[in-house]
Amino acid sequence: MLRNSNYMYGSKDLVLPARIHLGEFMLDRMWSVKEKTLYINGSTNESITYGQTAQQAMNFSVSLTHMGVRKGDVVAICSENRFEFWGVIIGGACAGAVLTTVNPGYTEGEIKHVMSISKPKYVVLSPYTYKLHGKTFKSLPYIKTIIIFGEHKPSNALLYNDLAVSNNNGSGNVIVNNYLARNVKYEEFEAVDVDGQTDTLFILYSSGTTGLPKGVMLTHLNVLSSCCAPTNLSTDLLSLTIAPWFHTMGLNGALLGMAYSRTAVHLPKFDVDLFLRTIEKYKIAQVTVVPPVVVAVCKAPGQYDLSSVKIIYSGAAPLHKETEELLKTKFPNIEAVMQGYGMTETTLAVTRDTYNQALPTKPGSVGRVAAGVTIKIVDIDSRIPLGPNQSGEICVKGSLVMKGYVGKDRDSDFDSEGFFKTGDVGYYDEDGCFFIVDRLKELIKYKAFQVAPAEIEALLIEHPAVRDAAVVGVPDKAAGEVPLAFVVKQAGQAVTEKEIQQFVAERLSNPKHLRGGVRFVDAIPKNPSGKILRKELRKMVNSKKSKL
Repeated sequence: MLRNSNYMYGSKDLVLPARIHLGEFMLDRMWSVKEKTLYINGSTNESITYGQTAQQAMNFSVSLTHMGVRKGDVVAICSENRFEFWGVIIGGACAGAVLTTVNPGYTEGEIKHVMSISKPKYVVLSPYTYKLHGKTFKSLPYIKTIIIFGEHKPSNALLYNDLAVSNNNGSGNVIVNNYLARNVKYEEFEAVDVDGQTDTLFILYSSGTTGLPKGVMLTHLNVLSSCCAPTNLSTDLLSLTIAPWFHTMGLNGALLGMAYSRTAVHLPKFDVDLFLRTIEKYKIAQVTVVPPVVVAVCKAPGQYDLSSVKIIYSGAAPLHKETEELLKTKFPNIEAVMQGYGMTETTLAVTRDTYNQALPTKPGSVGRVAAGVTIKIVDIDSRIPLGPNQSGEICVKGSLVMKGYVGKDRDSDFDSEGFFKTGDVGYYDEDGCFFIVDRLKELIKYKAFQVAPAEIEALLIEHPAVRDAAVVGVPDKAAGEVPLAFVVKQAGQAVTEKEIQQFVAERLSNPKHLRGGVRFVDAIPKNPSGKILRKELRKMVNSKKSKL
């Protein structure tokens, strides 16, 4: 069979372990560097080593098995970023469980919706999420056991520390009276066998930017393909992340870092002053962010020593070249601004920039196709594969692409060749660099033109009086749809609707003018990964309120 000249093929340079088992792979990697620091909490300055985390994982895995967890049982975790999170994830994987991560910011209705998809038997909560959502989880009939981080033990719950933390390194039984009696020894531990190519490891939830979240099934192979991706970055670069670990970018991005034995500083939530002070304090060399954070950082007042930063990774939403230029003014010694493109359904990035002078990054590009991945761009109507510099729907195939959605047939989401239809519009250039235009469902249909909201948003952010912006289409009898902008003003700045409309009209072509008007709001609604929740904005279109 011949290769299709319009398909873009990633490198075959992807080396996987003989046993396709994420838990076993991570445990072996972590134990080999057990004295090295894994995470530092930038807010509290506390730290944890790879060895401490691996020990918790082995202990927790044995405790889960003793409690009756069997291969394929679902264990949920709903927690803010804290060290114990990884004992649950890696320990659960070693026990053969399916892990599902739940956004602590979900409402009661959203928790019930996603839990009805995965139906976990066990759920792990932090004290914060127990107080917030404990009643909701207790009300779900399929949950048989609740496990709590921390020292306070609510009634009818178990403490994580009783299952995963011990100071006793002696011999004898590991579990006594349903409690951990001693640490499991690495040389005596054996992970539960799985069929890593087909068995589900994670059930994550799609972003829900265009509808209710769906349950995305990722296999051990999917996640290992991400963790084993080749890299030429130094493992000694200290990095900073604020990505929530319940989301694929934070979860699988962190596992990738662990696979390469990196040390990272994490913050439990984003605060621009704390973020910049943390860079200054720890001399951070590499930063992983989402575009809204980039914008906030670039427009933040105050003086900070950011000279240590060499590399910035951005993901979850497009980072436009204009914003990249702003970054270079904020970070004086920056060597590369790198992007990747992916989604929950593709585990992590299926295109990415590499730190390689032979393959330099291009402003606005999300990089080249990742190892083990094939991508085609197809015409939205005819589905014919397109060549360079032609925009169409991005379709992806390879070991990073999900097994499927829980309870949903694959036929509507995959084409006859096995390519996943992403719903994103983009193109690649003659050098194989990919560029994202917009979500297929978010394109504004102005007469015969397709207008990408992201392009207008990138321009609006350039305005000195604009701190953030989002654009949606509103119905118009003559044109079909016209763009309307929601704008967050920069503090202390004054600007009018007419001035914003004129700013856009002077810089973009006629179909992209803000004929729908401008609404000034306090904030743009976004999901945890930074994607704009346009469905929430559309609810406001017919409202007379201008505040979110």
